[in-house]
Amino acid sequence: MAKGVRLVITLECTECRTNNDKRSNGVSRYTTEKNRRNTPSRIELKKFCTHCNKHTVHKEIK
Repeated sequence: MAKGVRLVITLECTECRTNNDKRSNGVSRYTTEKNRRNTPSRIELKKFCTHCNKHTVHKEIK
């Protein structure tokens, strides 16, 4: 069976790890899909972080 081109990835907030003045403890994470052929590098998207209570950059993790 052939490998699929679309991968399920996890996006994690970059400011939650370094910022201690957050609204609550924890790290914001989103899951989405990406096409392996069109975007071979790691994705960075601006998403709303519920812990920072603002829009921040979310980077792809393993």
